[in-house]
Amino acid sequence: MSDAPHPPPAPDAPPLLAVVVPVRNEAENIGPLVAEISAALRGIPHEIIYVDDGSTDATHAALLQTAAATPVLRVLRHAASCGQSAAIVTGVRAARAAWIATLDGDGQNDPADIPALWAFAQEAPDAARMLVAGWRVHRKDTSVKRLSSRFANGLRARLLGDATPDTGCGLKLFPRALFLELPPFDHMHRYLPALVLRVGGRVVSRPVNHRPRTRGVSNYGTLDRALVGITDLLGVMWLQRRWKRPQILP
Repeated sequence: MSDAPHPPPAPDAPPLLAVVVPVRNEAENIGPLVAEISAALRGIPHEIIYVDDGSTDATHAALLQTAAATPVLRVLRHAASCGQSAAIVTGVRAARAAWIATLDGDGQNDPADIPALWAFAQEAPDAARMLVAGWRVHRKDTSVKRLSSRFANGLRARLLGDATPDTGCGLKLFPRALFLELPPFDHMHRYLPALVLRVGGRVVSRPVNHRPRTRGVSNYGTLDRALVGITDLLGVMWLQRRWKRPQILP
């Protein structure tokens, strides 16, 4: 990642980038992560959109308190938990910026990686059709999570042909318009590379930092993912086979 300082954005500049963060029961992580995002994107006109997915702890209160001191932070709230994908969809639809970066709300993704992904995307000739996926080369998770993810990534790559080593990484960057072309469904966030390829886009994986969780506990568990994984995988395979990308003649 470049160490060159970013020029300060113009006052009241419209956001170029929206950081969408889905959270459920992450009260302890709200303030520290928002501060990190703000520091990382100081030179990029941006907005931060947190979607509280039916939290039952003090997450909403923490969001309101943090938003009072952070003008670029917007807070949306689901009446009941609808899942991580639904929260991402809510945030992307509400975003004003043309580009979206997603982060997990547990603090394990490093916001300092976003500027490098952003710079890479802006230099790509096909940026409007490109998903930049974070790749946690050195994961800081439990052995159970690492092994289950390795198996799931291998199986998914063989069956879907998405050529993405780490679809489970919450740090991704993509054009808002491209995301809105994708069919929304529960757990879709784990299949974004395959869905982007299905509509004629390109997927690039870039190494990113990964950190151990230091506050709170996971709210989207390994067992939950395993139980629905087969159904999701079969559904995405069906979507791939039921759509042919038209080639537009000049």
